[in-house]
Amino acid sequence: MTDRRRGFLATGLALLATCVALFLVWQTASSLLIIFAGVLFAAFLDAAARALALLIPLNRVWRLTFVLLLLTTLVGLGLVWGGGKLPEQTRILLKVMDTQFDVLQQRLLTYGVDLLGPESGRDFAQWLLSDQGRFFSHAQLVVGRASSFLTGVLVIAFLGILFAFDPTSHRESLVMLAKPSYRARTRAVMNEMGNVLRLWFVGQLIRIILMTLCVWVALYLIGLPGPFVLGLQAGLSNFVPYLGPILAAIPIALVAMPLGASLLIWAVVIYTIIQSIEGYVIGPLIQRQAVEIPPAWTLVAIVLLGAMLGVMGIALAMPLVAVGRVAIIRFYVEDYLGDSSGRMSNKGPSQMGAP
Repeated sequence: MTDRRRGFLATGLALLATCVALFLVWQTASSLLIIFAGVLFAAFLDAAARALALLIPLNRVWRLTFVLLLLTTLVGLGLVWGGGKLPEQTRILLKVMDTQFDVLQQRLLTYGVDLLGPESGRDFAQWLLSDQGRFFSHAQLVVGRASSFLTGVLVIAFLGILFAFDPTSHRESLVMLAKPSYRARTRAVMNEMGNVLRLWFVGQLIRIILMTLCVWVALYLIGLPGPFVLGLQAGLSNFVPYLGPILAAIPIALVAMPLGASLLIWAVVIYTIIQSIEGYVIGPLIQRQAVEIPPAWTLVAIVLLGAMLGVMGIALAMPLVAVGRVAIIRFYVEDYLGDSSGRMSNKGPSQMGAP
């Protein structure tokens, strides 16, 4: 009877500890996402350093330093170039969208439908760029959000740098929380998670760059205004699978609509073809080196994490599901249930800190 009571007590304490842990995770979810984004950035830096090992015969620290200097230079050049190009293209796109909304409003008024209301107006570019009273009334909110965003970006960058330069000690600090007899297994699974994150991030970066370039060039050739901005948003939309590319088609269609039905059809058809080739051919070829996730679970993760955690949850849904799948299969299915029949096909765990 005493053993039975001890068993109930242990079970109760375990459930209580689990509930407390889940509550703490829920309360600190935004901070945990920032930390995870830092780990993801560290995985990217590690992948870049590994790639340079074939070209530069230096140790890992010097290769990481070179990667950081290269990234800083590219970001600086991008800001200088984008500072002159992006605002102008954005203004062009806003004017085109103003025209399109004006056309839609006039057509709907003929059917007795007032799309924007009698007092809202239709000049969205003027509303965004010239309505100083409305802008300054929200200045505090805008500055606060900008400061929070900049702070988050800096924290992610510094965490990624710290994790990348000393991954072993950070990993071992977590491995120590496991039982001594289980630390080797925990270390191997964490190495595999790092490998999955590295492959996933590099694959996504390649897909974003290819998609941006292809859409940019295609829209430029058919004469659509603001092709770079439209191409950039189309490329970044691939960070959110399935839903992102669909949403990215809306701005392209809005910009093409007032320029004629022929241009609208060309823009939509070209974007659909590019997105189909990327989604069904290029994407699977790039991402098959990482853990393959069933599409239904991907959509479920995006919807749930987006509802619970907002934009950050949507952006990080895929890598979270990827590492979560590794943890569930290794720790729960294989170790706890003792079922190794559904063992994942992987390319072998790889320590992030290794050269």
